[in-house]
Amino acid sequence: TNLSEIIDGRGNTTGGEEAETENDTPKQPSAPTGFTVLGGFENKPVQKVHRVLPQWLAQPDVIHSDIKSNLVPISDVPGLSAQLMKKLQNNGIQHFFPVQAEVIPAILESTQQGLLIGRGGYKPRDICVSAPTGSGKTLSFVIPVIQALMERVVCEVRALAVLPTKELAQQVSKVFMSYAEGTTLKVVMLAGQKSFAAEQASLSELRGGKRRSLADIVVATPGRLVDHINKNSGLCLEHLRFLIIDEADRMVDSMHQSWLSQVVKAVYSSGSGPEAMSIFRRTEPAHVTAASLSPPQMPLQKLLFSATLTQNPEKLQQLGLHQPRLFSSVHSHPDSTPAAPTQTRDRFDFPQGLTEYYVPCTLSKKPLLILHFILRMKLSPILCFTNSRETAHRLFLLVQLFGGVHAAEFSSRLSPGDRKKTLKEFERGKIQLLISTDAAARGIDINGVKCVVNYDAPQYVRTYIHRIGRTARAGKAGLAFTFLLGVQEKNFLQMVVEAGSPGIQKQIVKPENLKSMEERYEHTLQELANVIKRGKKMNPDCDQQASAFNYS
Repeated sequence: TNLSEIIDGRGNTTGGEEAETENDTPKQPSAPTGFTVLGGFENKPVQKVHRVLPQWLAQPDVIHSDIKSNLVPISDVPGLSAQLMKKLQNNGIQHFFPVQAEVIPAILESTQQGLLIGRGGYKPRDICVSAPTGSGKTLSFVIPVIQALMERVVCEVRALAVLPTKELAQQVSKVFMSYAEGTTLKVVMLAGQKSFAAEQASLSELRGGKRRSLADIVVATPGRLVDHINKNSGLCLEHLRFLIIDEADRMVDSMHQSWLSQVVKAVYSSGSGPEAMSIFRRTEPAHVTAASLSPPQMPLQKLLFSATLTQNPEKLQQLGLHQPRLFSSVHSHPDSTPAAPTQTRDRFDFPQGLTEYYVPCTLSKKPLLILHFILRMKLSPILCFTNSRETAHRLFLLVQLFGGVHAAEFSSRLSPGDRKKTLKEFERGKIQLLISTDAAARGIDINGVKCVVNYDAPQYVRTYIHRIGRTARAGKAGLAFTFLLGVQEKNFLQMVVEAGSPGIQKQIVKPENLKSMEERYEHTLQELANVIKRGKKMNPDCDQQASAFNYS
């Protein structure tokens, strides 16, 4: 077709009248004389793409978020053994929190027919738990796993709990050991607290010419776990029954370490070896068919726990979940069905006893506000969060030089031993102000935190949820303050409200309240500058610290 037949000199298509009847949008302005318009571009509204969630995500088993009003006597939870019930009572636990009362029976149900097959002969469903920090998630998996394994005859690694940090691994290992006491179960931790050789010796021993496992339950960090798998250190996962992923959202984000694929490969390695025809062979599950179910093989059940479990299907797909069942304390909206659009952002359940505040301030007044909170408002102990370890260190030095406050820093600058010692001192009330980074304090259960201060406003809502979750734990009361610069207010408040916050209040600290400390503060800043100058020769990083340290 000739171009002149399609377009006339005025830039109108030959089918102009027909186009007008089909589309009532306003005409484009006529082109300047001498130019030929080859096609009109209309501003059509782009249809919004709505996210559609799979049924298990859109319609979870809802857990009560109000802990105090929904305590369940431990005797009311079905399937719990008398031995564990006695152990719980000895530990002072008479009631389960709502998340524990729901999740413990669900995991126990999948082990009723023994470890080899699930209910009705089928592979048990994987379990995901999304509940606020401090709601008792750790006990939710420790109790059923101990009960499922306590009757075992041969010692093999049948439960593996993977956690993002050494401190968290230590915390979970301690709970496992407490409830495994009095049984023949052995708990081993692989988190770099001991040398590699010492960890290797705790995993297995050579007996009668064969390597025998010395561990039933392994608690590990991803890096150390991968080291043991790759170096054939005696960690055999061929009998693994439970894979527990705590702080699951962070563990999904760290999938670059490909730790999960290596664990799965180690679990199913017997399916390709010389014993592949054995009745105990394990092959990676594909489609469920009559042939794949006969003979039955021990299933690998994944148990995921997080305060901020992602609803991103692409991320969840990496976990290879089998018919997952979600327990969530986040109430879905009425339209949140598999076929209907859901809210644009993830919503979270905030701790019940928490009161949230934001404090408008300037950059130069932030350290003064922290000092005012402790010295004038008598808020202590305070867990204070910064966005980097450099900021944490600078603030620690400043508060130390100012005097009158027992402060400590908690970041990757410290060795694991020093971090453990610092936490103990903070819990005993010897430290009034603990200045921490997100990575160091994530998921840790610190007793006695009455107040959390976000010295640096968190960039992401998940970070905010995990920070404020260090207080108001187990139904107790707690305070959370966030220091906001003028440019941060609008975006931060919108982010928090959209995440499901019950309400964040404005707390104004009048300039006259800080005046009495200003002279001493200015003198302290000068002192700090001198300290940093003196440190330059010994530590080249100090140049970076000095340039970033610009409060006034």
